[in-house]
Amino acid sequence: MVKKQNKRNIKKYHITEFIIILIILILTNYVASFVFGRFDLTADKRYTISNTTKDYLKKLDDIVYFKVYLNDDNLPYDFQRLRNSIKEMLDEFRVYGKDNIQYDFINPTESNNKKTINKIYKQLYDKGLTPANISEKNKDGSTSQQILFPGALVSYKNKEIAIDFFKDNAELSSVQNLNNSIQDLEYTLTNAIHKLQTIEKPKIAFIYGHKELDAPYVADLTKSLQEFYDVDRVKINKQLHALDNYNLIIIAKPDSFVDKYDKFIIDQFIMKGGKSFWLYDPVNANLDSLAYLPYTLAQIRKTNIDDLLFNYGVRVDPNLIQDMQCAVIPVNTAIAGMPPKFEPAPWIFYPLINPDGTHPINKNLNIIKTQFVSTIDTVGEDKNIKKTFLLRTSKFSRVINAPARISLDILNKEPNPRIFTKHNLPIAVLLEGKFQSLFKNRLTPEIENNKDIAFKKDSKPTKMIVVSDGDIIKNNLRRRGKNYIPYPLGYDRYTRQMFGNKEFALNCINYLLDDSGIMNVRKHNFKLRLLDRVKSNNERLFWQLINIILPLLFIIIIGIIINIIRKRKYA
Repeated sequence: MVKKQNKRNIKKYHITEFIIILIILILTNYVASFVFGRFDLTADKRYTISNTTKDYLKKLDDIVYFKVYLNDDNLPYDFQRLRNSIKEMLDEFRVYGKDNIQYDFINPTESNNKKTINKIYKQLYDKGLTPANISEKNKDGSTSQQILFPGALVSYKNKEIAIDFFKDNAELSSVQNLNNSIQDLEYTLTNAIHKLQTIEKPKIAFIYGHKELDAPYVADLTKSLQEFYDVDRVKINKQLHALDNYNLIIIAKPDSFVDKYDKFIIDQFIMKGGKSFWLYDPVNANLDSLAYLPYTLAQIRKTNIDDLLFNYGVRVDPNLIQDMQCAVIPVNTAIAGMPPKFEPAPWIFYPLINPDGTHPINKNLNIIKTQFVSTIDTVGEDKNIKKTFLLRTSKFSRVINAPARISLDILNKEPNPRIFTKHNLPIAVLLEGKFQSLFKNRLTPEIENNKDIAFKKDSKPTKMIVVSDGDIIKNNLRRRGKNYIPYPLGYDRYTRQMFGNKEFALNCINYLLDDSGIMNVRKHNFKLRLLDRVKSNNERLFWQLINIILPLLFIIIIGIIINIIRKRKYA
């Protein structure tokens, strides 16, 4: 009787204990539904998105729909990794954006009809997606080609834009390019949302009237900017209010004297908080003149803006950089009297710049091509101005001062590495802070007595970028009938290589006009942890057996140990 009573008490105790645990679990889950928390245990915090992105996602008032064109079953492994990373990032976006973030992964080659596939490819290209021609080695040693569109069409309300995920740097391996692409995913997606939400476009003015680059030579950059900005060409011509309605001015390779009135108007635009992008060549050198003459003379330009830049904290030196890491130019190697035969030859006056990626502007950029570029120095010790060098030459550079004689004869000799002793010469600098007016203590009576001028001697917080090469944003032209058609900015028609000039220029402008901090999202770095593919292929069977047999052995051993313990306990 006592035993039965004890058994009943034990049974009641266990039932009561189970009910209490169940109630605790239910209450815990209920409370947890009101408390949000996520933990990123990765060393490089690759699943932690920035506060800027979170704010954008939480403020969405309509659906942002991503159509990602990476859903082919035959994707190369590296692109499968990119696709999975995109999906993970979009899922992370949905945590904060809720149902306002929607996406689909689409296979553009789903049809077996080649005409249909080509039609889809053309539609995607016309909408702004960039195709990637991928080469992959098969197991039998052969190579197969595959066309991919590693991008997405993003729509919000009545607007749609195209974004590319794949960063293709010719100097890096495909695996490193994919890793850089994955690093930039958050910025790429957030920036797309930002652009779609922008109602009033910032206004940009290309200054002309001082022999700056003509409109056809900046046509490709202008076209890209017009997607997200209102872009005009403005001639100041002593008009005091010529720049009043603009957020940023671009001064691209001025080649004539800038009078004091135009300088004053530019200065006051900056004092009012206006942003500026300077592309200034202090030395006049032109390769085209060597087609008709055996040599050309590189001379110092007289533009009258050196004191303006010097006052803001920058000196663009009147010299030319020669670099062993350089672009090639076509040279006629045919004997006189024979048909021309052009061969590529390295031209040390065209340095190729490999951005170091230390700043959001130049992170994950392709190599940048420059032409007759000069060195830049920072001057002054104004603590209100932060100065950051953006681009530098290679470790094998040298400088020649202007005026200088330039001839194609240098192509007949191999460059001597012993004279290229200058390292990492700066050619682009970012200035941020409060600037002082050049005219602070030198106002002319004409300006001082003009009642229409509200003179400002100190600026609001603002930013400017100075690059010592105007050709960095210059696109080449091809003739079609009576019209000239621009090549894409950064495209080299001789080598058919695409350089990173346009992306650099766009990043500079986006950074200057970015008051929301989106560009800082690009600071995220992932460590590249790569498998040794040769070793993994050679030892595949061994590791497969290890992964299959070891868990089974572990289970068997645990079972034997438990069985021995039970026998001893209940012997």
